[in-house]
Amino acid sequence: MYEYITGKAVNTKDDYVVLDNNGIGYKIYTSKNSLMDIVIGQNVTMYIHFSLREDGINLYGFTTEEELEMFNLLLLVSKIGPKVGLSILSSLTPNQIKLAIIKNDSSQFCNAPGVGKKTASRIILELKDRINKECIVINEEPELKNDEIEMAIHGIMSLGYSKGEVLKVIDKIDTRGMAAEDIIREVLKRLSK
Repeated sequence: MYEYITGKAVNTKDDYVVLDNNGIGYKIYTSKNSLMDIVIGQNVTMYIHFSLREDGINLYGFTTEEELEMFNLLLLVSKIGPKVGLSILSSLTPNQIKLAIIKNDSSQFCNAPGVGKKTASRIILELKDRINKECIVINEEPELKNDEIEMAIHGIMSLGYSKGEVLKVIDKIDTRGMAAEDIIREVLKRLSK
């Protein structure tokens, strides 16, 4: 029904954004990775999945078409609904999901809330043949420069942030000579904006 919605971001919460488009506020559920790309007051385009279920009508949207495609693939897996799909996409990028499926690494999925070993195995089994192997970036994550960065990443993730969120911010910081505590402080300052 909707391909995308473009509008001004007027509000964000933990799992959704409100876009104002011609005086209509669309509440669009999204992943933490997409929320990181949204700036309040600026126009944003969200690629939309329309969900009509007996418990309500909801819009799910993402700032990239790749993330929407992965969300739609995850919904094809039996016993995975939109909430678990968002949970996975908040913990992993689409490329990390593809890599985990190709490598048969179910532990990657278990980091997402609501995903256990059985669900992770089911994702791998049911999506293995649907993943386009040519589109996978093998070395997506920046190389960890030292133990301080690694400690900082784990410390911030223990506060509930996904690895994708943390790496996006760390990639923009000059961490040379910084202690883990300083990296954590700087990342948290940028994440809270």
